[in-house]
Amino acid sequence: MTRTYREIRSDLMRRYPEGEMPGGVSIDDIVQLRLQNTFDTHLDIAREMAKVMREDMAAYDADPSRFTQSLGCWSGFHAQQMIKAVKRQRGTAKGVYVYLSGWMVAGLRNRWGHLPDQSMHEKTAVVDLVEEIYTSLRQADEVAMNDLFKALSAAREAGNAQAEAEAIAAIDGFETHVVPIIADIDAGFGNEHATYLLAKELIKAGACCLQIENQVSDAKQCGHQDGKVTVPREDFIEKLRACRLAFEELGVEEGVIVARTDSLGAGLTQKVPVSQGAGDLASDYIKWLKTEPVTADAPARDGELLLAQDGKTVRPVRLANGLFAFKENTGRERVIEDCIASLSQGCADLLWIETATPDVSEIASMVEEIRKVVPNAKLTYNNSPSFNWTLNLRKQVRADWIAQGKIGEDAYPDGTRLMSPEFDETDLGREADERLQNFQSDIATRAGVFHNLITLPTFHLTAKGMDELSNGYFGKERMLAYVRNVQREEIRRSVSAVKHQHEVGSDLGDTFKEMVGGERALKAGGAKNTMNQFEAA
Repeated sequence: MTRTYREIRSDLMRRYPEGEMPGGVSIDDIVQLRLQNTFDTHLDIAREMAKVMREDMAAYDADPSRFTQSLGCWSGFHAQQMIKAVKRQRGTAKGVYVYLSGWMVAGLRNRWGHLPDQSMHEKTAVVDLVEEIYTSLRQADEVAMNDLFKALSAAREAGNAQAEAEAIAAIDGFETHVVPIIADIDAGFGNEHATYLLAKELIKAGACCLQIENQVSDAKQCGHQDGKVTVPREDFIEKLRACRLAFEELGVEEGVIVARTDSLGAGLTQKVPVSQGAGDLASDYIKWLKTEPVTADAPARDGELLLAQDGKTVRPVRLANGLFAFKENTGRERVIEDCIASLSQGCADLLWIETATPDVSEIASMVEEIRKVVPNAKLTYNNSPSFNWTLNLRKQVRADWIAQGKIGEDAYPDGTRLMSPEFDETDLGREADERLQNFQSDIATRAGVFHNLITLPTFHLTAKGMDELSNGYFGKERMLAYVRNVQREEIRRSVSAVKHQHEVGSDLGDTFKEMVGGERALKAGGAKNTMNQFEAA
């Protein structure tokens, strides 16, 4: 439990009744240092944030409108600015997490350049990013707490008792910028032991929640690409258990595991599991394999794998690379069985169903089947930039209106032309945008989605922002492009980063210099600091 300003100060007064340490360092300086150090270790963060997620999950179970959200961040600074924006808007960051995307680590944060989402990057890069994000969020705490203590000092110097009491109340009511991270561990980067070892490192870096998918580690693909290969359920369950044991070993008893299934779009598996009898996990996986009958006209060949199925001998369809094919149009059934197995036998807490389009009804229908077996099943859902959201939602509206007899098929075009700006202000365009605005609420209440995330927003935001600035700055607008599109907007939106020296801790450094040096302190924040131009902002 966080101790209050007065509690810490009282303890220090018993040690230093003169109100300062030998040598003259004020005990208020020590109080500030203790309070701005919001967590002792990143493992402490994992333990505390796991409790936060569990409380949020319980709140969602009681009221499905209380879903949580996150954005994928590929640097600590992105995460820091996201949380600051949320706190500025809402006054709190409760219900907001950070998503750490394996795609963005592969694409932007590894030593080998820009890579596809195929687990080719160093797995240590994922750990490093968790560490970096929490370092940035804790630094935001330090900067903010320093500002609060500056207000306290100013109130005391002015002899304003009311302002002093308000400053202490603000210090005691301070809410940390640290929030839960859902960390993408891909398919585990190896076997179950490798998964366990990586999971431990992620947890020690601060991750309270691990998301793992049921693809083959050495053939892993982005969930929105072709060529996905799933593993038998026993194999995936062993990796889920490996994650759980990593949490248990490190004392993060409330750690959260998200079990992701890519079966909806995966038509291949790497191996045929060994069944011990009808109805076990292996037989329920094997039954979906695409097979051909062994007959006199198509006899078994030497070295061929055969199966006994429904009293007949069949051969599973096998590709030249050794992979086995599933029957067409069985993805939905496999997803449902995957999810039930992950929850009931794999220690998973949340599900992730990777879909091809953002369709609330499709997700809801699968969750309905899962909840017949596991009533409190909850999902994390990827509001993916891989979807063409505008086109998908406009197509859905068009199809619904045609089915309802509201419009004829010739009222709006069918196809990519629906993306045209000419439809932005039409009834169909407005209806699609309204559905977009309500999409997360709809899947939360109708489809059991506890957590909504966007995997790659900061990737696309950075690309768009740099394109916009570069076009203007290197074109005709020159400095106007920067000032109008960046700085002026920062000032008017109260984005604290406009005072970039303060944002990275310049004032915090000045305060510490004063703590140890008093009047000898050489400070950066004097009258000649150009950041003073932004004080009014």
